[in-house]
Amino acid sequence: MTSRTVHYIGFRGDEYVRAHRIFGGPVMIHRVNDRRTQSEIDPDHDLAIYAGSERETRVREIPGTDVVGPGYDRP
Repeated sequence: MTSRTVHYIGFRGDEYVRAHRIFGGPVMIHRVNDRRTQSEIDPDHDLAIYAGSERETRVREIPGTDVVGPGYDRP
């Protein structure tokens, strides 16, 4: 059995805290919804949470940087 991976996409601030309370901690944080992000999401097993202006139907051509775990925006 494959475990579910939670993907947070486009989270920048306080919305992360609210989503964390509802869905739990992320396994992968994607700054934008790009082709790579979509290639890493398994629609049968994973959960993708979109924030801000990111949408499942809008996939960016230019890749964004990815980070793992909380605290990604701190030096």
